[in-house]
Amino acid sequence: MEITVNNLDETQQIGKIIGRCLDKGDVLCLDGDLGVGKTSLTQFIAREFGVDEYITSPTFTIIKEYEGRLPFYHMDVYRLDSSDDMHDLGYEEYIYSEGVTVIEWSEKIKEILPEERININIKRVDDNSRILYIDGRGKTLDKLIRELNKI
Repeated sequence: MEITVNNLDETQQIGKIIGRCLDKGDVLCLDGDLGVGKTSLTQFIAREFGVDEYITSPTFTIIKEYEGRLPFYHMDVYRLDSSDDMHDLGYEEYIYSEGVTVIEWSEKIKEILPEERININIKRVDDNSRILYIDGRGKTLDKLIRELNKI
């Protein structure tokens, strides 16, 4: 699925829909160039998911944990050299948990990601517009596609 967002308000609307669709054990992978809006989208998703804290990119800590309607884990693997580094961090405890995991720069660790996941690749069109390419596998993806088709 491909969706064009033309401003931050439209991105927020997409984030709200994603946040409502996510359920325990879901993994959401966000990819795209630096500054394309991965963390902004994560903030909108987390807010809808019930996270009260301000979300910042965990570039230096790799993983941040938040409480929402379920545990909300935010990973930024930009600084990792390979997926081997994820084993040292105990990534399985997050990805295979009862919470929801959002991973920025997931392409760097794609060989260790679960098959059932939602992938969103964000491409910059101009200063305000982005194209979101959404694919993956699983029941939450199916639900998300149905909801996004309503807008």
